[in-house]
Amino acid sequence: MSSDPTLHKEMPNLYLLGFMGTGKSVLGKRLASRLHCKFLDSDTAIEKKYSMTVKDIFARYGEEKFRQMEREFMDGGHPSSGCVVACGGGLVCRDNMPELVKSKGVSVVLFSTPEEILERTSRNRDRPLLNCPNPLEKINTLLKERIPFYMRSGIAIAADKNLKVTEARILRIYNARLRALGYGKKNRKRQSFQPQNKAKSPPSSF
Repeated sequence: MSSDPTLHKEMPNLYLLGFMGTGKSVLGKRLASRLHCKFLDSDTAIEKKYSMTVKDIFARYGEEKFRQMEREFMDGGHPSSGCVVACGGGLVCRDNMPELVKSKGVSVVLFSTPEEILERTSRNRDRPLLNCPNPLEKINTLLKERIPFYMRSGIAIAADKNLKVTEARILRIYNARLRALGYGKKNRKRQSFQPQNKAKSPPSSF
């Protein structure tokens, strides 16, 4: 299979996971273009469905309500195949959510250092969880809480500052999964989709 397969409608979704500011949306759009498929962002999909921003949902209904909306999105609020999906940073951080995401397609978890995350997120004021006096401390606290969930959710990689490097890493992972499932091979029966093994630890550069 070439490095740029076409993501046909029946092929498994590619899910990008990880903390806010790790480049999921930017990379997701680039990958969708490379794979000739649809790009979805879970936060954007929820905002469109409820005609509210994530910030307003947090303010009016609280975080738990937003997490319920994320689960509804994963349960059936998006196409079951043929998409690249950038997931919100806390989407997998509830019981059974890592397993649910893995059951839906190929999932890759992006990691960046807290300092890199702060640099990227400081440009965006619409981050309700980081609206606090010490955002770097909050990032470290949230990462400590979320890493166990991230490690259950997919294959962990370092989000390089060079987007092309990270993009290539993700494509290699996705292509390997497609080959394992029999996509792109003539006269070979495709296997039913099975979740990939969970990551055991964050990437060494994290």
